[in-house]
Amino acid sequence: MTQSVCAIIGAGEGLGQSLAAKFSGEGFDLALVSRSEQGSSAAMAAATAANSSALVRYFKADATEPSTIEGSLNSIFQEMGNIEVLIYNARGGYSPIKPLDITYSQLEENYQIEVVGAFAAAKSVIPTMLEHGHGTILFSSATAALRGSGSNPLFAIGKFGLRALSQCLSKAYAINGIHIAHVRLDCALDVPLIRQYYGENFKEEETSNTDDVAETYWWVHQQPKSAWSNEVELRPYTENWTY
Repeated sequence: MTQSVCAIIGAGEGLGQSLAAKFSGEGFDLALVSRSEQGSSAAMAAATAANSSALVRYFKADATEPSTIEGSLNSIFQEMGNIEVLIYNARGGYSPIKPLDITYSQLEENYQIEVVGAFAAAKSVIPTMLEHGHGTILFSSATAALRGSGSNPLFAIGKFGLRALSQCLSKAYAINGIHIAHVRLDCALDVPLIRQYYGENFKEEETSNTDDVAETYWWVHQQPKSAWSNEVELRPYTENWTY
């Protein structure tokens, strides 16, 4: 077991899997948090393959229930040690709907996942990071954080809130050595779901490779204090900028 732990909330296949492999390969022990162990199986396998000596553990939590996020992170502290890097990679649903068709329950659930869950995660790790004078928190987000949508307002509302949370936390705690960044993905990720969705129209060059995206997360974590990024945007070279 190493002294450094990377906790990934929303550690499924795709980006979660790539992040697990990258940070494990760089010498971190991995704490993978999701609703089911099966959901994190690909990330667990990738982390172990990248570094067979790393400790890779699964912890159960549901982003719609902040108390479970707190409980899992507390268990990680007790069983694995200090969390140096926290990656919040959970996200709400992405389904077309008109604003006035949103139900209160849909709005509340989305806000729980995108904002309350992220806050619970940050609130659980920042006090210990403050004690040690360092730590990194990375929020996976999207360009929806910068613009509303008439056809998918839930996604935009949640990401607006996540971006605000990220900025508030950074403005409050960067001075104490806590590096907090909002990673805005202006792209479709090359994951099985996207390939299935586009079918014959799928074009690899129009998506972002999740391993390549994970490299940037690592790069942000490695940044020197005198030149921190608190807002990072990523897109493939083919992307027609959407803002």
